[in-house]
Amino acid sequence: MIEQPQSRRRSWAEPFKIKMVELLKTTTIDDRRRAIRDAGYNTFLLRSEDVYIDLLTDSGVSAMSDRQWAGMMVGDEAYAGSANFYHLEEAVRTNYGYRYTVPTHQGRGAEHIVSRLLIKPGDYVPGNMYFTTTRLHQELAGGTFVDVVIDEAHDPQHEHPFKGNVDFAKLDALVERVGAERIPYVSVATCVNMAGGQPISLANLRELRSWCDRHDVLIVHDMTRVAENAWFIKQREAGYAERSVASIVNEICSLTDAATMSAKKDALVNIGGFLAMNDEALYQRACGLIVVYEGLHTYGGLAGRDMEAMAIGIRESVDDDHIRARIGQVEYLGEQLTRAGVPIVRPIGGHAVFLDARRILPHVPQEQFPAQALAAALYVDSGVRSMERGAVSAGRNAATGENYMPKLELVRLTIPRRVYTQAHMDVVAESVIDVCASASSIKGLRFTYEPENLRFFLGRFEEAAPQGAHAKVAGSV
Repeated sequence: MIEQPQSRRRSWAEPFKIKMVELLKTTTIDDRRRAIRDAGYNTFLLRSEDVYIDLLTDSGVSAMSDRQWAGMMVGDEAYAGSANFYHLEEAVRTNYGYRYTVPTHQGRGAEHIVSRLLIKPGDYVPGNMYFTTTRLHQELAGGTFVDVVIDEAHDPQHEHPFKGNVDFAKLDALVERVGAERIPYVSVATCVNMAGGQPISLANLRELRSWCDRHDVLIVHDMTRVAENAWFIKQREAGYAERSVASIVNEICSLTDAATMSAKKDALVNIGGFLAMNDEALYQRACGLIVVYEGLHTYGGLAGRDMEAMAIGIRESVDDDHIRARIGQVEYLGEQLTRAGVPIVRPIGGHAVFLDARRILPHVPQEQFPAQALAAALYVDSGVRSMERGAVSAGRNAATGENYMPKLELVRLTIPRRVYTQAHMDVVAESVIDVCASASSIKGLRFTYEPENLRFFLGRFEEAAPQGAHAKVAGSV
């Protein structure tokens, strides 16, 4: 009889089996060089048919379950009072705890509505690091975003377990400078995207709740990846190891006043979102704006079938086995790259592995957008589509016109939920390692077309000439 060594770690497998497949197309390197030039070196402008493994985003690209597809067949497409809306409302109330739900076509619809409801011109909105669409909606409503995340969040090599935490010294300094009356709410994201998918701790969130109560300030929760944040709390925060992800999610939400949700991430649907809250008066005002910008308050720009799939997806998203496998796949890719010496954001986040383009391309100055150049090079190498999260995404200061130059200059390898196998992750890792080994040949980029807002979506680039002293050869990775 063979005895199993107690120290041996057993492998895990995805908590599902494959029922349908979508065939992938492979291309030649010449095809990909031509495609990236035609796309202006912007991976957002590539045709999907020219992509082999698509890690552009985890938004709206998850594989839905058989139960979700079955739910699509019972869509109630009534214009008003759809039965599926009430199923969605109950799912939000049960799993997240918010009393009122207003559906929106996706997360940015909710961001738009809450910004118009709560922000007055001249207000300041502190948050644990900006997100592109969130900040833009706040600015369009007349507000100014203020970053109050802890400093460790801006250091890709720091191993702080909760880089999404709020720095209360920064909040206090903002109150002293502008007054609490000019702060309508604190914008708190769970699993902060731009920091590398980094979580906030429950201890920090409880302290924020007390701070906001003292200053009569609301907390608006960007809950796009709240279940992933709950998993990190379960793994890293004392006292939560035996708690279920579902119970931790509910506790997180109980500490906030309202929430915006892009259900295209955690909730496992291809389209949809919602604005949720506990205050009835705010809900009534939200309904008044929804009918102007989204649709009636019981459909908010969505078909009944989409709301049904969302309600089912919410329940599936807080299952421990699902989250364990989802984040496990991200960790699998991240650990392969770490072992090969590829610089990535540490600790590994919840929805993506983030490559540190500054360290991979030290010969490319930030004003020549090294993360954008690295994403383009990775596509040419293997057909893997990723995206930039650095100076291009950060945009320009509206007052001065100067580029924001964030400390984090990253390429995001975003893993869709329930879509790819570990073998796909092996292909991605091999390509990243090869690209990093020849990084000295990668040139910086400059804009040939720059949109006014959210320029990372539609901007176009061309290769730039090396800049003087910066034109040195990169070290091997």
